[in-house]
Amino acid sequence: MRTPLLLAACLVLGSCAQYQAGVKNPLIRVSYDAADQLLALAKPAIPKDAPLIAATFVNIDHLTHSSTLGRMLAEQVAARFTQQGYAMVELKLRDSVFVQEGRGELLLSREVRDLSLAHNVQAVVVGSYAVTPEKIFLNIKIVRPQDNRVLSAHNIAVSVDETTQTLLLSEPS
Repeated sequence: MRTPLLLAACLVLGSCAQYQAGVKNPLIRVSYDAADQLLALAKPAIPKDAPLIAATFVNIDHLTHSSTLGRMLAEQVAARFTQQGYAMVELKLRDSVFVQEGRGELLLSREVRDLSLAHNVQAVVVGSYAVTPEKIFLNIKIVRPQDNRVLSAHNIAVSVDETTQTLLLSEPS
């Protein structure tokens, strides 16, 4: 009787340890810290009762292009907003959003207004990045779609390492 209970406890604790290891990952930590800063700096404060959407972060030099890194960073920031109690709308479940295989949710300005009306979205999380040989510079904003007013902005520099390089160069499958 104790063996199944002990096994179940080990499985639960093992899965918790994996989660903790993920949170300690430098790229995830940077994303979470950026999300926390965006929320802390927002003027006016972002209420938790109205939904938000997150768009794929794009290459600043090619605004219709992204990478696995851009898609992952947007996912991580959206995850942190959710953890903080904000209602995030999952765009990948909608047929009418401009979702391209390997590119993510690239929101065209005309679509942002339509989506915000359809879902009563109070704000959109957008981001762009620029890559140098040593650093990836990220600019992340919370934008009110009704008037394109930037409610919050945060900038980050991430070192280029093996992980970020792989995410930047990944091809969609």
